[in-house]
Amino acid sequence: MNGRSVIRIFRDNNALHKGHFKLSSGLHSEYYLQCALVLADTRLSAKLCRELAGKFRSKKATVVIGPAIGGITAAYEVARSLGIKGIFAEREEGKMALRRGFGLSPEDKVIVVEDVTTTGGSAREVVKLAESYGAKVVGIGAIIDRSGGKARFKAPFKSLAKLSIKTYHPDRCPLCKKGTPIIKPGSRK
Repeated sequence: MNGRSVIRIFRDNNALHKGHFKLSSGLHSEYYLQCALVLADTRLSAKLCRELAGKFRSKKATVVIGPAIGGITAAYEVARSLGIKGIFAEREEGKMALRRGFGLSPEDKVIVVEDVTTTGGSAREVVKLAESYGAKVVGIGAIIDRSGGKARFKAPFKSLAKLSIKTYHPDRCPLCKKGTPIIKPGSRK
């Protein structure tokens, strides 16, 4: 599976949208990837995440963790493919936290997985959270890297496809200046 075939899956499932979007990062963009539409198909979800898991098989991870909400399904499917535990972090009072009885230990080797990476902010928050438990982060993965390879992490970062999609700070957004109505499809409020 190459990057083009992954993007084709998104197009075929009407999951690549054009318009004016406010991303979870707070940035604006003309394009939005709605991974939930792709990951809702269990066959596609398993196929994509099995491919992503393969990029980390040698890391001997013990846990895969994803940021809620977009990373939950991807992290679970990657963990299932690796035969290890899959958990998720969620916001509590504005910060990523492990809830629902989830925990990590210094013996854990962690892979952080999300659906789409734009700036890498959510993944970095989850890395920091895992490290606060003493766990070692051995890799970070995303189905789509929409930063075009610009997102940087301390641990190795792998994706199935890279896109260079422009993002704008709200005060410099040409779509705002044109008066194009904005949509906020992400999960972070």
